[in-house]
Amino acid sequence: MQTKIQKWGNSLALRIPKSFAIDANLRQNETVDLTLDKDKIIITIIGEKEYSLDELLEGVSENNLHSEFDPGAPVGKETW
Repeated sequence: MQTKIQKWGNSLALRIPKSFAIDANLRQNETVDLTLDKDKIIITIIGEKEYSLDELLEGVSENNLHSEFDPGAPVGKETW
């Protein structure tokens, strides 16, 4: 697919046609990474990182560990 690079303020912009964006699962304001490989510009979508339980637990330390929480006595039909 061919498209044109156009001026946008002091920068250059590459317009991505809607059909291509849909096929590539691109959304407005999505963060991407641009890399140069000789004469190619590679656009990589940077999605939200998914963490494993082990990765999340690695971030727990004495400094950010919450104290035990007491929700109090039952006030309705719930049981503890």
